[in-house]
Amino acid sequence: MYQHLRKALFALDPERSHHLSMDAIGAAERLGLMSLFSKSVPDDPVELMGLTLPNPVGLAAGLDKNAQAFNGLGALGFGFVEVGTVTPRPQPGNPQPRIFRLPEAEAIINRMGFNNEGVDYLLERVKRRRYSGVLGINVGKNFDTPVEKAADDYCICMEKVYAYADYITANVSSPNTKGLRDLQFGDSLSQLLNALKEKQARLAAEQDRYVPLAVKIAPDMDDDAIAQVAKTLQEHEIDGVIATNTTIDKTSVENLEHGAEQGGLSGRPLRDRSTEVIRTLHSALNGSIPIIGVGGIFDGESAAEKIRAGATAVQIYSGFIYRGPDVIHEAAAAIADLHKARMIEQR
Repeated sequence: MYQHLRKALFALDPERSHHLSMDAIGAAERLGLMSLFSKSVPDDPVELMGLTLPNPVGLAAGLDKNAQAFNGLGALGFGFVEVGTVTPRPQPGNPQPRIFRLPEAEAIINRMGFNNEGVDYLLERVKRRRYSGVLGINVGKNFDTPVEKAADDYCICMEKVYAYADYITANVSSPNTKGLRDLQFGDSLSQLLNALKEKQARLAAEQDRYVPLAVKIAPDMDDDAIAQVAKTLQEHEIDGVIATNTTIDKTSVENLEHGAEQGGLSGRPLRDRSTEVIRTLHSALNGSIPIIGVGGIFDGESAAEKIRAGATAVQIYSGFIYRGPDVIHEAAAAIADLHKARMIEQR
């Protein structure tokens, strides 16, 4: 069914198609129709950052920026859903067109630029939560906030979403906001994480509830840089790390239509690089911080390989665009089989 629907959606402008899809998913959930589009997902609970996921397959941030369809998306079988990236103030993002499909490579290039309606708008929708899985909220800075004041924006968002999120992700790795990736390194990262951990501790004491903090990193780092990031995350006792965001390396698609567009590349071409980053990160962290693996997951095997590389859970974005709900079931089933095999080996 989805392949026929995808053909119609892909005939439209990508951004228009996206908005129509989010509206349709939201409406279908409100009408109780999501069971028509979903398959049963194996019951495979996983512990992540002190949370229990019904299954370890999640939806990556970026698809539902304003939390308009997360109830319906969760009903498709995702064990956790991450909404955002959200900023303190509404912003339009970069000029259109800003999202491009590369179907020959099953890839997407986007330069959205954190377009969203602002954190207060998102919260009004999150308050209508019916989804029973784990909900993450991904936060960032406004485009016109100087990098040296970025921590203020992240802390504003954390304070507002804290009571409603199961976990919070600091996005410091989008290539589409000028200067944002500078926050991944050195003193900039340490200062940001110090501010966020102080805010987290204060909010946890005030609300008597600890909400884990994850950091989302880019794939465009060498091994030394990954090791340094890992060390900084450990020093600040970050609860989780998401690897990876989109890549600025487009050599694999440069000869395709739209392959030279500015922005971040996601989809099948990112599969191997994201897995390499996960493996290197896992070695550097030595199991001290759990990893959520993202990038190029289109079937069960590509999901399971992220777990074998060291991830505890995975997230899907482009694979869901190209394959629809089937990829959720396939990924969850493959990881469940891997977990069963490991249990048998340990006996």
